[in-house]
Amino acid sequence: MLFAAVSTSNQSRGIWMKAVISAAVLSGVMLAGISGAAAQQAADPEAVFAARCKGCHEPAIGEAPDRAQLRARTSGEIVAVLTTGPMQSMAAGLSAEDIGALAKLLGSTPSEGAVAGAGGNAPASSGPTFAMAPPDVADRLLKGLSPVTPAVLQSPAPGDWLHWSRTNDGQNFSPLKQINRTNVGSLTQAWRLPVQGGNGMPVPMVHDGVMFLNTNPDTVLALDATNGQLLWKFVYDLGGRVASQKMGLALAGELLLMPTSNLHVVALNVHTGAKVWDHEIALSAPATDRGVFNLRSAPLVVGDRVIQGVTGSAGPGGGYIVGLDIATGQEVWRFYTIARPGEPGGNSWNGAPLEKRSGGSVWDQGTYDPKTGLVYFGIGQTYDTAVLATRSSDPGVTNDGLYTDSTVALDPKTGKLIWHFQHLPNDQWDLDWVFERQLADVKVNGKNRRVVMTIGKMGILDALDAKTGAYLFSIDPGVQNVIASIDPKTGAKAIDPVRVPDPNRPTLICPSASGSRSWPATSVDQQAGLLFVPLTEICMQFSSKGGPLLSAPGAGISNAEHPDAVSDGMMSRLQAFDLTGKKLAWRHDLTAPLSTSALSTAGGLVFAGDLDPALKAFDAKDGKLLWTGPLDNYASSFVTTYSVGKTQYVAVVTGMRNYHINDISRRYQEFMRGRGKPVPPNPTGAPAIQVFKLPG
Repeated sequence: MLFAAVSTSNQSRGIWMKAVISAAVLSGVMLAGISGAAAQQAADPEAVFAARCKGCHEPAIGEAPDRAQLRARTSGEIVAVLTTGPMQSMAAGLSAEDIGALAKLLGSTPSEGAVAGAGGNAPASSGPTFAMAPPDVADRLLKGLSPVTPAVLQSPAPGDWLHWSRTNDGQNFSPLKQINRTNVGSLTQAWRLPVQGGNGMPVPMVHDGVMFLNTNPDTVLALDATNGQLLWKFVYDLGGRVASQKMGLALAGELLLMPTSNLHVVALNVHTGAKVWDHEIALSAPATDRGVFNLRSAPLVVGDRVIQGVTGSAGPGGGYIVGLDIATGQEVWRFYTIARPGEPGGNSWNGAPLEKRSGGSVWDQGTYDPKTGLVYFGIGQTYDTAVLATRSSDPGVTNDGLYTDSTVALDPKTGKLIWHFQHLPNDQWDLDWVFERQLADVKVNGKNRRVVMTIGKMGILDALDAKTGAYLFSIDPGVQNVIASIDPKTGAKAIDPVRVPDPNRPTLICPSASGSRSWPATSVDQQAGLLFVPLTEICMQFSSKGGPLLSAPGAGISNAEHPDAVSDGMMSRLQAFDLTGKKLAWRHDLTAPLSTSALSTAGGLVFAGDLDPALKAFDAKDGKLLWTGPLDNYASSFVTTYSVGKTQYVAVVTGMRNYHINDISRRYQEFMRGRGKPVPPNPTGAPAIQVFKLPG
């Protein structure tokens, strides 16, 4: 068993898997399970380590960390890699108890509940206990929940946060302004609630004074948003499957929509938490292994459709998006994110048969624009880049690989593709464009345009006409070196030939496959004409050494520092984009990487959490740091704000783990160690939701 030292994000599982398999084959490690005498001692973590891990880690081979380096990771992080990360196949056959014992042996002290939660089959009574709301308060709050109609979803009450980004346009902006640039320095903790540890990047959602929060394993909490007291709790029975990392939930009517770790979408009654329907998403041929597919994103509700993206990773045939009937949960339509042979775009795969086409994962949430009547999703890269590496001599095919690295605009009623724009054809670097699509009114060449915008792993913003998909403009913050130029009319990107994978030509690639940005969402203050994005400055080295990059022929990767980070000692920045001027605005450089979404408000603020760890508030007009709220563990969620009565609150979840947190925390420690500076210890605070407000 090999914990690859090469950093990975949730889109780069293939990097880890290739490195793991290669090293395992070289070392003769037994992958299938413990046999003979070792099997009889499976409960002994040292025996498990000897049978599955020792060949790669003691002594360490290739890029694998040794046991001392593994000790720098928390047991929760090790559980995450073994259960929901790229090492799942290497842990096949181990029970949750065995995995927990192994993680405790190898890692540092676990956070409260992390092992049980990540195990996925902990009983509903395990983990933190919750203070119940008084019956009269619970009755008042739950009965007072008003239906979330389509009109309400489109224009929610100022104090509500009904959607992963508050509104269906993906702007992550709040009109609340009780907390503002003049008083934010006085923020204090309103309440804190320990939650079950594990993997995730949740979104605290609030409606009519009730908070809905997804935690582990596949659990939903309904809470009094003023104090965190429990109203009801729902735990989905995974039937032994481990819980995967997910982003959030969705509200519609009197339903709460919940994606599960075993490819189900479940509807709950918001008043009681009772299950209304449970739909199992079926696989599509040629895929046969349900374990390869996951639901990472929150559902998107448009009218009578519940729209859910599916990640396909390396599964044959790739990912897809499904539209379910909101009344019954039954599937109405399915859009395949990997173009099928004989269908539009099907000739863009170098002539490869469908079973050789993979990827196209839908990792992030979709958005909806009532002005165009369309929904928008981002599509991930392929996991077998060798298929596309060299273009076929057949003039009737290309190696663009549709619809990877694309924005797709769909009819929400039927799933029909209306238009697509491919931001990066033939992605050989795992630098995809899968994150949120945001809608805004922007003046372009003197005319008001409805635009859909997205920022990929390279940090480049592309803006398109929301109705037609026509290219409008790009803004490059300068953290990448793969794209040499962008055609101002078409948006076509010219690749620097030096950056094409070639084992005989070592070269620095910026950013790394983890991306200069990952799932932490951007925020748009449309009135100010600004967009805010959390960026991390990290790179990777291409050469014949290191772990393989997906399946790029012969090219290996290893971690490398970003020249800008080396120059100023800062690994991260909160970057503002001027949408009106189509240029960069202010930036605030940070030593510690940002780890949450950005949240902008009408109070002139931008909130974001980092690995200090802290939640911070910046002035939206110039980036000045106005407030720092120390945390006892990494902020690892979307940051949201809401109000109940006359009080505004700001909420963030801490202590959860996910690929992004694991990546950047490890790289941050390496960076500090390389500078000869004190290495930040792994935080030990129990996973929790932490909520702040002004005094009084």
